[in-house]
Order: sequence, then C-alpha cells, then structure tokens
Amino acid sequence: MSHTERDQALALAGIYQAAYLTQKIGQSGVMDTSAFEPSIKSLIMTDAESTEAIYGGTSGVSTGLNILYKQLQGGDSRDLELTRYVIALLALERKLNRDPKMLQTIASGLETTKARLEHFHLLHSNILSQLADIYANTISTLSPRIMVQGETMHLQNPDNISRIRALLLAGIRSAMLWRQVGGKKRKVIFGRKKLMAAVKTLLDESATGSNRLH
Repeated sequence: MSHTERDQALALAGIYQAAYLTQKIGQSGVMDTSAFEPSIKSLIMTDAESTEAIYGGTSGVSTGLNILYKQLQGGDSRDLELTRYVIALLALERKLNRDPKMLQTIASGLETTKARLEHFHLLHSNILSQLADIYANTISTLSPRIMVQGETMHLQNPDNISRIRALLLAGIRSAMLWRQVGGKKRKVIFGRKKLMAAVKTLLDESATGSNRLH
C-alpha cells in the first residue's frame, strides 16, 4: 500500500465516521464517544505531521474504516442515506474551497476554539457549541444544506444540534484532507479494490494497536 493510498483511505474513513455519527445521533440520540472524540479533535489538529496524527492514529477512525469497508463491499451492506451525507459533504467542501474568505473565517474560529481548550475539555458543551456556531455561520449558508434525518426529539435537542454541526464541520475537514491527498470520486469508483485493500490493512493495524504515526 502506497503512502498516498493510505492517506486517502484514512481521510475517506474520516468523512464516513463523521457522517455515520451524525446519522446515529439523528436516529437514536446516541453518541459513541470513542469515535466522536477523534473526529472532533481532527478539527484542531492543524499542525499534525501526518494524516494518521490528525486522527490520533488509525484507531481514531476505526469506526469510519469499518463503515467504509462495508460501503465498498456494496450490495445489501450499503447504506444509501449515509452515502448521501458523504456526497453532500464532499460537494460542500468543493464549494468551500472556492471561497477564501469563508475558509479564513473557519480557520480563525478554529484558532479561537483551540485557545479555549486551556479552560475547557474538548467535548465540553462550550467547545461543541462554538464549533457548531462556526458551522452554522459558514458551511450552513452554502447550498445544498445537509438535512439530517432522524427523530424530531433527538434533532431538536440543543446538545445534539451542537454535536451534529460539530461533526459535519469535522466531515468537511476530512473532505478537505481527502482532496489534499489526491482523493477523487473516480478513485472510489474505478479503484475500489485498491481502496478496499488499503482500508483492510488499516483495520488490521487498528485491531492490533500498531498505529504508526508517519
């Protein structure tokens, strides 16, 4: 597996993980903290030396890698709603990339959030609501807006709204990373076997705890 294939698989898993966690909160109000925390942390890992380091190692996106592997297998294991979220995140990131002013607004907001981590832990409601505000004031103004499906009682819960928006921002961050490491739609369609092999290797690493930070 080349360095590039590895990076692309990790970045794509990051997108799928953010989308999956968003979907689960909307459907059941349940949040998997072990997957949620690395996704949120990726937003402030702006000076990481590798793609792995952004997620805290391969184990940080093990949920996303599992989901991605199932989606690549196709057939009954595919989740079309999840696919829609991922496609929407990739489309919004392309729009965002053409808007330098909005990119700067997001970068400034994330720096402010990072500074507040001296006073609050990463998953504190103050931090999540700040990340949610960044999303609401920037990405959310682009079209098409991502309409999260699920139960009204979960979707109207203020804490869940913050979590979902923070996750969607994390999904955009991973989509940006995917593009930066050479990820393209045709690679998922025509290079599916190679991508599956890369994902499988990363899953094996994650399972054995051999998270190599390149």
